[in-house]
Amino acid sequence: MIRKICVYCGSNPGNRPDYIDAARRLAGVLVEKGIDLVYGGAGVGIMGAIASTVMEKGGHVTGIMPEGLVEKEIAHPSLSEMHVVGTMHERKALMADLADGFIAMPGGLGTSEELFEVWTWAQLGMHEKPCGLFNVCGYYNPLVSFLDHATAEGFISPTHRGMLIVESDPGKLLEQFKIYQAPRAKNWIERALKN
Repeated sequence: MIRKICVYCGSNPGNRPDYIDAARRLAGVLVEKGIDLVYGGAGVGIMGAIASTVMEKGGHVTGIMPEGLVEKEIAHPSLSEMHVVGTMHERKALMADLADGFIAMPGGLGTSEELFEVWTWAQLGMHEKPCGLFNVCGYYNPLVSFLDHATAEGFISPTHRGMLIVESDPGKLLEQFKIYQAPRAKNWIERALKN
């Protein structure tokens, strides 16, 4: 059951108002479905928009931020919970532990790194939680094309490529999360070790 979703997204707003609008739409769907938000703790950019909207609508928000980024990323001043941790590794581990699924919205290097790490953990069978892209205004189209190319070239298995859910509608994305079933990654690892 999905009770908490970790959303990875930019601490910048991006160049289109659509990104902030999409964050607010996702926030509304989360609150409507009774799902708590777990995120990086910033009060600015897309991060700030989704957290503030969830709070305004009466939802629960858990922010997690390394001590060294509290000033740089401008910590959100009024969350339900704020965890200040020592390192980025601690931040990502706690976000992963608390969440029942992971969504990447538009963002930069940090967003991409967080998504790929948690998706890799899923591939390795370290968790069975859904991972998805909220593909606002086609932001992730080039990445999806690359992933399809890497699959066609034999570097990503079709099973593992299929683990990443891509949707441009937040309601549909969460519906896919609800029915997600992780593949049996352990069998894949055993086969790889035999070769």
